[in-house]
Amino acid sequence: MATDLNKPETQQKPVKNIQPNIGLEKDSMKKASELLNAYLADLHVLYIKTRKYHWNVAGPSFKEYHEFFEEQYKQLEEMIDVVAERIRTLGGRPMATMTDFIRETSLEEDHSGEVKTFDMFERLLADHEQVTRELRGDVTTCDDELNDAGTADFLTGLMEEHEKMAWMLRKYLS
Repeated sequence: MATDLNKPETQQKPVKNIQPNIGLEKDSMKKASELLNAYLADLHVLYIKTRKYHWNVAGPSFKEYHEFFEEQYKQLEEMIDVVAERIRTLGGRPMATMTDFIRETSLEEDHSGEVKTFDMFERLLADHEQVTRELRGDVTTCDDELNDAGTADFLTGLMEEHEKMAWMLRKYLS
C-alpha cells in the first residue's frame, strides 16, 4: 500500500532509520561525517565573514568589490548545501546551529567594526588558504585511513574551489 503523503505525520507508520549500505564501514562513514561537519562549520564562518564584507565594503571600487564578494558568498552558499547533503549521504547529520558552527570552526569570526578593504581581502585569503590546507589533510585521511575514495574525491573538488577563490583574492592584493 502506498503511503499517503497528504496524511499528517502522526497518522503515518514510523519509518526505520535505514543506514547507507555503500561499501563503507559504519565507523568510516561516521568519521567522514565528522570531518565534513568540521568543514561545514568553517564554511559557515567564511560565508558570514564574506557577507559582512559584501555589505560593508566602501571606496572608489565599491561596485566591483561588492559584486566580487557577492559572487564568493554565493559560491560558499552552494558549497554549504552540497557538504550537508554529503553528510546525509553517509548517514550523518549536518550541524545546523550557529552555536555548533562557532564551537567547531577552526576559523576566527571577524568581530571588528569597520574593516579596511585591503584587510577584508587579506583576511578572506588567509581563511581560504587555511581551509585548503585542512582539506588537503582531510582528503588524505578519507583516502588512506577511512577507505572512502568518494569523500576524498568530493573534498578534492571543494579544495580546488577554495584554491581558486584564494587565487582571485590574492590577485586583488597584488
